[in-house]
This record gives sequence, structure tokens and C-alpha cells, in this order.
Amino acid sequence: MTEVQTEIPIAVVQGERMSVLPEDLYIPPDALEVILEAFEGPLDLLLYLIKRQNLDICDIPIAEITAQYMAYVELMKDFKLDLAAEYLVMAAMLAEIKSRMLLPRREELEDEDDPRAELIRRLQEYEQCKQAAAELDTLPRQERDFWTVHSAADFPAQPKPQPEVRLHEILLAFHDVLKRADMFSSHEIQREHLSIRERMTRVLAALQDKPFIAFPELFTPEEGRRGAVVALMAILELLKAQLIDVVQGEASYAPLYVRSVA
Repeated sequence: MTEVQTEIPIAVVQGERMSVLPEDLYIPPDALEVILEAFEGPLDLLLYLIKRQNLDICDIPIAEITAQYMAYVELMKDFKLDLAAEYLVMAAMLAEIKSRMLLPRREELEDEDDPRAELIRRLQEYEQCKQAAAELDTLPRQERDFWTVHSAADFPAQPKPQPEVRLHEILLAFHDVLKRADMFSSHEIQREHLSIRERMTRVLAALQDKPFIAFPELFTPEEGRRGAVVALMAILELLKAQLIDVVQGEASYAPLYVRSVA
């Protein structure tokens, strides 16, 4: 049984397979354009020319690079005039550098900077940025190397059992709360206004009603130590001023009494 080989069409126009070119087919001259190299700017073209010939970027042969650069610019002017302007600016810069290198240097200008220094600096910076961009492009990218998956399945929520808390754990937590509360506890201390001069007046007023007053009766225990010290200081001041006198009975360890000298 002989197998019939189907002829491959050269084109399909509106669903119709065509195996022979039409006689009235017209192809414009600029219909097909082949771009062998694509550069992103004049620095990219210069870097390409330098790397293609394995030249040292710090020691650029300006004459050779300028000739190759101008050949590409002339080719580009014939096809893409709108892109030739920025490349012509670089060509003018190369021509200026070339002319400066051809001029003889005077002895007093031996330390003059290399005319290629600024161009070399720009090329090195551009090379670093281009290499960094290439390294970033190798990183995984969403919608290029991986895609986000969205699931439409509706899974029922699983019930979560409530944890069992024992009384001992509650007491431990409450103990921690009390410890933190003690850190913020505070109390206000108010100063008692005790005056020695006022206590001296009270002692003299008490001696006006009684000729003798027992020594302990001149002290108020509710006032605490500060009140006792103030009362003692008042009695000593009155003794110093010879307004009162302290007497004791004839027996040993007899109680002390205070009387007014007047």
C-alpha cells in the first residue's frame, strides 16, 4: 500500500492553503529587517567593540575603536536616523580624545591627565551596571520562571478543641500578675508638721493648770519617735531658758516631774 505524501504549504491565507507564490505579489524593500547586534546606547556599543577584540579597557586604542565605531554609526544612519543622534555625540567625543592624543605635549604639561580617563571611567561604571543587571536577570522571576498557584477548593474548617487549663496553672499565672503589680505599687508619705516652738507653748500652758506634771505625760505615743524627739527638744529648750525645772523625789529611781519656775 503506497503512502501519499501531503505537500507542505508555504502559507495559509484566510484558511486557504497556498503552495505557489502569486504572480502579483509585491514585497517592499524594507519589509524584512535583520538586526545582528542590538545595543542599548553608545557605551554599550563601545564595550562590545572592546570585548570583541579582547582589548584592555584601561588602555583603549582610540584610533582603532573610533574607526570601528564610525563604521557602525554610518550603517545605522542609513536605516535608523532617529537613533543616530546620541551615537554621533559619542563619535564627536572619540574624535576629540583622538585629536588630543595626537597633539604633542609640552614639557610643563607632562603631568596632564590622560584624555581617555573620563571615557574609561564611564565604561567601567557601565560595565559594572550591566553585569549587575545580568546577575539580577538570572534570579527566579514570577510569571517567567515560576507561577503562583491559586486553589479554588473549599475545605471545611477543622474544629479546634479548647485547651484544658488546670487550677494550678491559673494560680501560677495570677502569681506572675501579682509580681508585676508589686513593681508598680507606690505609697505616699506625708510629712508631719511638728514644731518645737509649738510644743514649748503646750508645755507652759499645761504647767499653768498643774504645779507638777509627770515627765511621761508631756509625750504623746501616737506621734511616734518624731513626736517624742520634738517634745524632748521643747523641754530642753525650756530648761535652757530657765522657764521650767525637772525635779525628782528623794528615793532612788523615783519618777521625774516638771514644774514651772515662775
